[in-house]
Order: sequence, then structure tokens, then C-alpha cells
Amino acid sequence: MASVRFPGKILFPFHGVPMIEHVRRRALMSQAIAEVVVATCDDDIATVVTSNGGRVIMTANTHRNGTTRIAEAVKEIDCTHVMLLQGDEPLLLPRHIDLFAAAIQAEPDGDAWNATGPIDSEDELDRHSFVKCAIGSNDRILHCFRRSPCFSPFDVQQRFIRKILGIIAYRKDFLLQLIQLPSSPIELAESIEQMRIIENGFAIRSVQVSPSLPSVNEPREADIVLDYIKNNAEQAALLTKILK
Repeated sequence: MASVRFPGKILFPFHGVPMIEHVRRRALMSQAIAEVVVATCDDDIATVVTSNGGRVIMTANTHRNGTTRIAEAVKEIDCTHVMLLQGDEPLLLPRHIDLFAAAIQAEPDGDAWNATGPIDSEDELDRHSFVKCAIGSNDRILHCFRRSPCFSPFDVQQRFIRKILGIIAYRKDFLLQLIQLPSSPIELAESIEQMRIIENGFAIRSVQVSPSLPSVNEPREADIVLDYIKNNAEQAALLTKILK
């Protein structure tokens, strides 16, 4: 609720439904996960979710990122892995969750996984508002950054640089270990949570999905989401299910 660029954005209504409910309901459409839980420190969010039949776990209001909040929420949940979905991703596709779950099942002993999407235009390489990553041949994320450090032509960079998207998963025991580690230098300097994993020598795997969907970081992006729903058949069909 305290988003600096868009205060209260999590409850912004798209077609009369708060953003957090769009994300929660889309997650429920996936057959690959056992349960969907909203972790929050805000009573207003909790009220919206519970009034719509969802489960909420209240957390402390001192968390600086979603990783530590989820770690607190999942401590008492009996599970092997936890998938973190960002509440500002109202265009989340259930099929992306299914694909993501399949990647975890294929390598359940992995440390962490992050969805990545294609870079569609050259100007995105230098757009600092979202995180990008370089990926090795084994799908391991090698480095995360906000502006590309590479000088090769755009079509070459597209082969190994991808957007970091708002789906990340951890093996539960690794997550509880990760939050005990101090914040790492690049993580702090660039404000990129994933770098704590990489800087401490652990592995984070890229799960490639397409298309790269816009999230909502500031008010103008709400209109982008609405246009996307209007002009995309898959999104329009999902909206019909959400509004039922």
C-alpha cells in the first residue's frame, strides 16, 4: 500500500476488481500449485482478499522486500517449495505458472528459479525501471542489472539478455537460509534482490516464458494494462473468468 510511485496500487481496480484479486484469481486457475496465500501487513488488503474467499497471512510491517515477507509467511506452511507472485502483475498468465512449476519439478533440488521474458526493443536495454539478466547456456542466471553492460549489437544481446519477470520460486529450506545472509554489495547498490543469491555462489535458474507482460509500477502503467486486456484475446478471456 505504501508504494512510493503509486500509493495504494495493489487495490487499484481493473474492471471493478482490485489488482491483488486479479493476481490471486489468475493463480488459482493453475492446476500446478497446492494453495494460494496472500502475505501482507496491510489490513485493507487483507479485508479485500478475505471478503473474496481468499487466505491471508499477516506479516510484520518492517519488510523491505517480498523475499523476507514470504519467508516469514511460509515458515509455518508445510511445503517443499514456494512460488512468489508479485501483487502488481495483473496480467499474470496461469500457463506461465504451469510452465514454472514444471521447471521446479524437473530439478527439485535447485536453489531458486525466476521467470524471464524476451527483450522486445533496443531501448529496453537501458531502461532502469525494470531488471534484466544475462543467461548462460545452462539457463543459469549469471548476473542481473538495470542497464545492459554489453556492447554487442541488439540482435546478439537478445540471445542472452532477458527481462526479470515477477514470478520467482525457492526451495523452502534455501529461502529460510537466504534471508539469514547479509544484503550483498550489488544487491544494495542496484536494488536487485536476486543478486544476493548470485553473489553468495548459489544458483538461480531462468524459466523462459513469453510474452513479457507489463506490470504496474506507476499510475500511467495502469492504462497500459487496460489496453493490453482490451486488445489481447487471451487476456480478454481470462478477464471474463475473473469477473464471473
